[in-house]
Amino acid sequence: MPSRRRMITTALAATVLPAPTWAAAGAPTHLAAARRPGGAHDLCGLRADGTLAFALPLPARGHAAAAHPDRAEAVAFARRPGTFAILLDCATGRIVRRMQAPEGRHFYGHGVFSRDGRTLFTTENDITSGDGRIGIWDAAAGYRRVGEIPSNGIGPHEIIRLPETDTLVIANGGIHTHPDSGRDKLNLETMRPNLTVLDVHGGVQDTAELPAALHMNSLRHIAAFHDGRVACAFQWQGDPYDSPSIAGLYTPGAGIALLDMPEVTLRGSRGYAGSVAVLGTHHMGITFPRGGRLLVADLASHAVKTLRRADACGIARAGQGGLATDGLGGVHRIDRHGFSLLARHRRSFDNHLIAIR
Repeated sequence: MPSRRRMITTALAATVLPAPTWAAAGAPTHLAAARRPGGAHDLCGLRADGTLAFALPLPARGHAAAAHPDRAEAVAFARRPGTFAILLDCATGRIVRRMQAPEGRHFYGHGVFSRDGRTLFTTENDITSGDGRIGIWDAAAGYRRVGEIPSNGIGPHEIIRLPETDTLVIANGGIHTHPDSGRDKLNLETMRPNLTVLDVHGGVQDTAELPAALHMNSLRHIAAFHDGRVACAFQWQGDPYDSPSIAGLYTPGAGIALLDMPEVTLRGSRGYAGSVAVLGTHHMGITFPRGGRLLVADLASHAVKTLRRADACGIARAGQGGLATDGLGGVHRIDRHGFSLLARHRRSFDNHLIAIR
């Protein structure tokens, strides 16, 4: 029989074993939700060469995911107005927890971890008032809900952190929805989207809006440069033929400036930007899946390049360029030469591609 000392030593060793890292999950660099040919849904881990590190079943269609910065854990969010999020152990494929939005709330499909990975922040809707909320979950205590803070707007969609900080940036899309009305938009005439910069206690550090005449340009997706600038992707809620630019750049203290888009790209976008990513020190990319286009902007030279790819929507930084996914199962490398196909999989990738730190 083992001695009491040996049993205690073994127990103590078990408590300090490190959690599996992303290497144990096949060393993915990105996450993406996808639909299989039979209609089932997965959360996929993709490597930098486009190959699959894993594909883990989801109970319904996913939208985006939040990748833990250190552990091989990911939270996959239901598509708006979903009320569930799934915590996955990506090393074992096990569903660790099914997280439920509190009563009177629903998720908007996005979340982000704090820099140390101890806290998860989620974008949510207060169903009764229509006001945006940022849910706060203690990842170090089994993802227990510990509070919420106002998002400083209506319809918060994507939430990110400024690099190497815990400063939060929220894309408040401005659109009021209610689960009883599905995905119907209830306030188009009065909507006021904004970009809000928050500290983790809810203190507003900055708010930026477009001019009132452009109040129907719903800010949906954002990506941060290391200098605090934020790339912005919009979805125009008016007549597509009257659409202003749906690509923009937020600069701290100077607000949001829309980028000049080539007319053919703008009209081909149908007023809908799918995702946005920072691709380098001065480069950003925005996808327009309804028009089968991707725009790469060099903010230093003001040069803009339009690439063509059917149903490309997910985009994220990879090295000094980027990766993009499409609804036909393609994973593509993006560089100054354009698209190059890395791999094609028997699944349809959904809206977003999330880089793992």
